[in-house]
Amino acid sequence: MHIALGADHAGVELKEALKAHLEARGVVVIDAGTHGAASVDYPDFAQQVAYAVREGRADRGVLVCGSGIGMAIAANKVAGIRAAAIGDVTAAQLAREHNNLNVLALGARLTPPETARAILDAFLDTPFAGGRHEQRVTKIHAGEAS
Repeated sequence: MHIALGADHAGVELKEALKAHLEARGVVVIDAGTHGAASVDYPDFAQQVAYAVREGRADRGVLVCGSGIGMAIAANKVAGIRAAAIGDVTAAQLAREHNNLNVLALGARLTPPETARAILDAFLDTPFAGGRHEQRVTKIHAGEAS
């Protein structure tokens, strides 16, 4: 599995912890940055990760900023992306099962590292349920054309 990983300055520390966790799981990480505490614009990193997922260079994406909200909004502007700011394991499981979430956004100021790792594991390990949910995901993407 290949995961594109990106963060802004508020999320860089958690991003690095998640990167180590992913690598320990044997996941190939595509690190889109940022790599330091200098202020950066989160849409730049959200878009890099979203395009990596859309273009098939990554199976899924993970984004980290202060709240996860800005990153999710920016990633969702890329056609084919289904991103959400997730704060607990149950939400991660449901987002994968029902929405086929392909980009996870986490809030470094809201989510302790151990919780973020558990959310990440649920995001990676939970399959899409398909069935009636497939039709709904198709309808979500149909709105991109309008």
